[in-house]
Amino acid sequence: MTSPYNLNDDSPVYVISVAAQLSGMHPQTLRGYERLGLVSPNRDRGGRRYSMRDILVLREIQRLSQEEGINLSGIKRILDLERELEHARRIAAEMRAEVTQLRAELESTRAVAARLAELRRTGPEQSAPGLVPVRSRTTVAIYQPIAASDSQVNKGEK
Repeated sequence: MTSPYNLNDDSPVYVISVAAQLSGMHPQTLRGYERLGLVSPNRDRGGRRYSMRDILVLREIQRLSQEEGINLSGIKRILDLERELEHARRIAAEMRAEVTQLRAELESTRAVAARLAELRRTGPEQSAPGLVPVRSRTTVAIYQPIAASDSQVNKGEK
């Protein structure tokens, strides 16, 4: 369980009576909004627990209903679209960060490719300062496992 001191806006902490008071509504109204899917409080053995985000949604429902004259099905559609928009914004931000990372990697790869092309053109003895060949010759070793019959032959020879 997380520490009680690590609370955020999504932490379910308010019982229905407190949530109703904070949102300026009757507890029965909150139950009705839950049935309609306008708000989804967390549930535990003690009943419904509302987060600060739930309280803000309830206040927005009240504002849209009373000040804008929007019916509950319209409010549900607005809230659903706002959630979709927030989700799309998060994905877009993640994609922007990934594109930035990929651009940096591409620039680094281009720089390495340019240095390698320069080395190939000029040869290792005429390379630019700072470009030092690591090896003049490369040796490749190939691993081949010994077959079972070969290993038994070797044991018998000892």
